[in-house]
Amino acid sequence: MEFGFKSEDIISMFKIILDNLREGVNIVDENGILMYVNKTSAEYAKVSIEEMIGQHISKFYPKAALLDVLKYKKPQLDQKIDHHNEKKYIVNAFPLIINDKFVGGFATFRDVTEIEELIKKIEHLEMQVALNTIDDVFDNLIGKSGSLKNVIIKSQKAIGSLAGPRHSVITGESGTGKTYLANIMYHYAKKIGVLKEDASFIEVNCAQFTNPDIAAIEIFGSEKGAFTGSLEKKGLFELANGGMLFLDEAHALEHHQTILLKAIESGKIRRIGGRKEINVNVIIVAASTQDLKKVFIPELYQRLAQYELKLPPLRERPMKEREELLQFFAINYEKCVYNRNGISLRVNFSNEAKDILLNVNYPRNIRQFRDVVNASIDAAVPLINDIYDKRKLEVVVNAENIPIDIIEFKDAFRESSECNKNTTSSSIENEYLGIIDQLILSLNEKGYGPRKIAKILNNKGFDLKYYQIAYKLKKAKLNKE
Repeated sequence: MEFGFKSEDIISMFKIILDNLREGVNIVDENGILMYVNKTSAEYAKVSIEEMIGQHISKFYPKAALLDVLKYKKPQLDQKIDHHNEKKYIVNAFPLIINDKFVGGFATFRDVTEIEELIKKIEHLEMQVALNTIDDVFDNLIGKSGSLKNVIIKSQKAIGSLAGPRHSVITGESGTGKTYLANIMYHYAKKIGVLKEDASFIEVNCAQFTNPDIAAIEIFGSEKGAFTGSLEKKGLFELANGGMLFLDEAHALEHHQTILLKAIESGKIRRIGGRKEINVNVIIVAASTQDLKKVFIPELYQRLAQYELKLPPLRERPMKEREELLQFFAINYEKCVYNRNGISLRVNFSNEAKDILLNVNYPRNIRQFRDVVNASIDAAVPLINDIYDKRKLEVVVNAENIPIDIIEFKDAFRESSECNKNTTSSSIENEYLGIIDQLILSLNEKGYGPRKIAKILNNKGFDLKYYQIAYKLKKAKLNKE
């Protein structure tokens, strides 16, 4: 059948389709230079299409998944990327191969910032419900008698001081549980009567304020007529009066340190454009991934960090706690399935899968650990329409169910090669690791499994665990496909 389209008409047709997609589209050459962008991509980058064409993609998308496509010449699927513009994207990027020649790559992506925020709100509500149903809120913390013992003691002292509750600072890497700890402190304050039962918990991500004037209005409120179009508006301090104000990513408040200090010291705030001082009684908990002692002026840090609570990264927490977290995530998954579908699900992990999940590196800590566990269980369970008995189901998560593209697998081998880093150059180290890789593949081709290979390598002086080798083999298999 002939449609009668000329080649130039087909090109115009595809351009119209691409420009009207709600997803962003970028196409780059082998050097990362943008050859095509659609309207959505330009809108995300807040520039015109003409400004983007001919420029390197990193100028507009510094963490673009296409950079990995150019480097590894492999697809990058369902990548969640946080860009410097505070936007979050889900990206699928692919190599562009024409006549068997690699000539660049293309990517489609969509903004999921609002979805992420909605998920956070749902998680917050679930957290509030869970914390309201237990007598001792700190009992819900995994590691309460281990790595978090001192943090809990300090948290209780900060809230339950005989002289009255103190302001505090929570520091830790992304995903270590800062928001969760702040919520626990709030519920603890209500349990012991420091706060009334109806006291507010006001949470604000300070990094969302890219404009200092907007930040001041949100935090301190405004009076009608203070500026063109302004209305009478309560600020976060007023909303949190009598309760707790949680300042997440507090390091972003660099423009408002002086007025924040004044509010803390005097217990009074003044709305933007207002003359009247308003009394506020607020417990402030400031959280940050940065060292606030280096960010804040000394006076402000001293007043806020009356108690400094440092949460350890997941990699520094003992294996027992990681195992408890793994079980906790699995149980939550089972509960979700039962509540949604009425199916009694039992999740088990093979020894190989369990060892991998517990030992690989998670740069985003507990949050990323949870996401990887959930994705692994997703891969192991059947679809709802494939279940014969819709009342009871038992699954085993195996190593092949673990999504290799969302974990930092390389770091699993870092410790085993640490001894060589002090005595060899980078090039020699790479050659050394390459020899190990070849040896693993060679032994596998001879029919040896991960455990047998690990034993052989250990006898030769190479300190590698069998689960590391199992995952190494999986990665090699995927690269061949």
